[in-house]
Amino acid sequence: MSSSNRDWVPDIMYEEADDEGMTSQIPFIMVPTEELMPKLLYIFESRDTGEVEPGPDGEELPVTELDLHQYVDMAILKQGLTGEQYDVVRSVLGLEPLKVASVAGHKITEEIRSNIDKVTQT
Repeated sequence: MSSSNRDWVPDIMYEEADDEGMTSQIPFIMVPTEELMPKLLYIFESRDTGEVEPGPDGEELPVTELDLHQYVDMAILKQGLTGEQYDVVRSVLGLEPLKVASVAGHKITEEIRSNIDKVTQT
């Protein structure tokens, strides 16, 4: 981690609404070479309350509520927890245990490879 990492603020970015992008509409962070991907992200949820309050010039401004959320890098949890503990976290998040998900992921990868082989053979 660089000494400036404490000052670096990651930007969460999105590709255009194009289905052919590299990230498939999943947000991404451009990480400078001298920095590390954050292990934990803090993101405020901003929600309109439906109420208004007077602004500096008497205009009506919407009132919003802020709720702070924390998002953690699952790879960090996988490194620091036992397999059983990690599966508990995955379960709480609505994910299958890692061994089950790995088998399913392997099957998907094999299907993709098979489809690529079929296309390249024609």
